[in-house]
Amino acid sequence: MTIQWEIKAFDALTVHELYDLLRLRSEIFVVEQNCVYLDLDGKDKVALHLIGSFEGKIVAHSRLFKPGISFDYASIGRVTVDANYRDRKWGHDLMRESIAGIAHHFGESKITIGAQLYLKKFYESHGFVQTSEMYLEDDIPHIEMKRE
Repeated sequence: MTIQWEIKAFDALTVHELYDLLRLRSEIFVVEQNCVYLDLDGKDKVALHLIGSFEGKIVAHSRLFKPGISFDYASIGRVTVDANYRDRKWGHDLMRESIAGIAHHFGESKITIGAQLYLKKFYESHGFVQTSEMYLEDDIPHIEMKRE
């Protein structure tokens, strides 16, 4: 069985989907990375949500933004894959689906991300290049990257 992908606006998410994707993000960004920060930044309401499900469970998620929300270009954020499924390399599928979703829904090919520094090579494999010096966001080293 393979992962199933779906893109939904915030208002189209079911209560259960919203709970499950927020739980997944908390498991990764708060617990796994031991980082206390406010995940609910108000941007979920204006994002398109790419959801990857496997056997009825949300195992991957990203937020897709039109230009002008997070950066001048379209952007992808909160790129998340459940730790129990990372051995399947679904992070690469998630990025390909995210890039395709930006093109399909916003007609954009230029994308900016705020990437955790340790994932630089991962994002480079998807055509992103570093465009800033390292900066700290919630005490985690990040870099800005663009795909043109």
